[in-house]
Amino acid sequence: MRRRLMRRDRRRADGLTLLELAVAILVLSIGSMAALRVSDQSRLAIGGEAPRLLARIAARNRAEELQLYGPVGAPLPGQVTLGGQRFDLDTSTEATAGGLLRTTVTARAASGEGATLVLYLPREPRR
Repeated sequence: MRRRLMRRDRRRADGLTLLELAVAILVLSIGSMAALRVSDQSRLAIGGEAPRLLARIAARNRAEELQLYGPVGAPLPGQVTLGGQRFDLDTSTEATAGGLLRTTVTARAASGEGATLVLYLPREPRR
């Protein structure tokens, strides 16, 4: 009788049951799906970085132009092409209490990504 009980105990300890194997596969598949979703979200976030970077460069370029020509200089174009993409540039200016002009430059791509840059300019351009 003891030998029969020992044989049963050995069989149970030797391996996994089918149910345990199914649960393990289920847990691993859920973990794999979660990892794939996270990597897909990262890819989407990184994919939108190039237009934002180009918009930031376009805004900085416009800020440099405003520093060179002054806010009352020649009218600058409202659209520029940079890296094969078109960017709409919007510039708004308001006077500050210190006698400077607070200028906000916004560059926006057609896909919606954009950048905003704020700079303070003297009322008269440099000579």
